This record gives sequence, structure tokens and C-alpha cells, in this order.
Amino acid sequence: MAIFKLTVKERDPKKLGAFLLKNGFSRQALNKSKHHQGMILVNHKRRYTSYNLKEGDEVIFVSGKEKENPWLKPSYGSLKIVKESKDYLVVNKDAGVLSIPSRYEDDDAVVNRMLGYFENKGETAVKPHVITRLDRNTSGLVLVGKNPIAHARFSKLSKDIFIKKYHAIVHGNFALNELIGIVDKPIGKISDGVKRGIVSSGQSAQTKYRVLDQVEDASLVELQLLTGRTHQIRVHMQAIGHVLYGDELYGAEDDFERQALNCFYLQYPDPFGDEEIIVKIDDPLDMQRLWMKLKR
Repeated sequence: MAIFKLTVKERDPKKLGAFLLKNGFSRQALNKSKHHQGMILVNHKRRYTSYNLKEGDEVIFVSGKEKENPWLKPSYGSLKIVKESKDYLVVNKDAGVLSIPSRYEDDDAVVNRMLGYFENKGETAVKPHVITRLDRNTSGLVLVGKNPIAHARFSKLSKDIFIKKYHAIVHGNFALNELIGIVDKPIGKISDGVKRGIVSSGQSAQTKYRVLDQVEDASLVELQLLTGRTHQIRVHMQAIGHVLYGDELYGAEDDFERQALNCFYLQYPDPFGDEEIIVKIDDPLDMQRLWMKLKR
């Protein structure tokens, strides 16, 4: 369970249910609070969501108990925590590690490692909720909520204020008039597997890019997701003729062992406070070494 305290301000909705929805609590969270050992208090008295609030009222929301997942087990592998607050963590995920367990590999994803981390701290009631996931072989920053409220609040942030940036090393060079741009091409499934492609009936997808450096037949690129489609960066870079190093699924023919893609930057307004948060990391050693090799 998690506890949240809020104060009703002048312009807030005055129905308790509408007030909580405005403040990032989903209808599912309200329902769980009602039926799964949670509660909603106004000035320390239990109230229904139809209750009329007034400015200055203190609202305390106690989330309901989360349903146990019997097959999800803790792992005690490395967990590189870059930032931790009461409600969420930012983790630097290594390439080769899943963000969430899959049907076939359910024992050592980021979620499993977080369960092990919380268990070691004696916080067994905390249940991780992955907010920004990365492909197995993409490294970098992953945001994980400690409760469903964090997931709901972050999910409401638009892409123009919740900024995710990546570094990629790609094949080929960009022309002088192409060093900055936006790839705006719809993405959809092109087979029964995981592969995606540019499909006219696919979902709208936009990726902003900026070339940071170029050497013979290779470029270091900064990318920002304006939408969040599966394999978006990989598909968009292939579509404009710049397949990522190591990305065999999309046609790369080189000896790098995974797609050269790292989420190095997150920026967002903290949905539990007034602070603007920026989290930034260096690219992992394998990508740094690849770029130095290409420069030589």
C-alpha cells in the first residue's frame, strides 16, 4: 500500500472523485482503494468519491493492496540505481537484460532485480511498475514506479514534457542538409514475429534526430522520441538508410554484438512535486569503444 496526501486548491474540482482523477489517480486505483483494503480520507474522515470538497481540505489516499503475482520471483542481479524517490526509481539497464519478464524468461528482468532489491531492504510490499521499457539489447535509463499511482501519473505526461533521448551509432553518413531532422513515418508489424517496418496503415511515429559526429561510413546520432512505438528508432533509422550498428534484425552486417543504442537522458516534471528532473548518464563502454574504433 502507498499513502498520498493532497491539499485542495482554489481551482481544483470540488467532487472528491474528480479531484483525485485530476491528480493522477486512475479509476482503477480508486476502485482498488475502495475494495482492496485502501481508503480515502478528507480531513481524517472516510469519504465516498461523491463527497463535496472545499478549498483547503486535506485529502489522504491510501492505495489498495496489490494483487500478488505468484510466478514473479525476485532476482539478486546487479541493479544500477541512478535516482530513487519515495515513489519511483531510475535504473541504468545493461544491454542483454529484459525490462519485464517474458513468457520464456521470467527470472532475471529489471522487475525481478527490483523485487530482490526491495526484499533486501525489507520492503516486500513494494511492487514495481515499469513506466519506460527498453528492448533487451538496448541499454540505458529505465523509469520504474514503486506503486500504480506513479505509473498512472507518469503515463499522463505528454512526450513534449517527458523527454527521452538516445545515442545511436549508425551506418553511413548524413548530407550537410540532413544533419538535423525529424523522421515522420508510420510504423506497424510486417510479420508474425517482432519485426516492425514502415507501413501506411501503421501507427503514427515521429523521431527527432541530430548528428553529433561523423567518420567514414559511420555516424553518432542523438535521437528524441516524439512517439513511443516498438523498435521506433531502429525502424526509422533503417528507413532513412542508416541502420544501427549491431542491429541484425534490420539488416546490419558488422561485428558489434547488439544494436548500438543507449537511452542516456530523461527529463520530466516530477509528478509528485514541483521540481523539473533531468537524469543523464554516459554511454556504456561497448558503445564508447566502438566509436573510438571507428574514429581510428
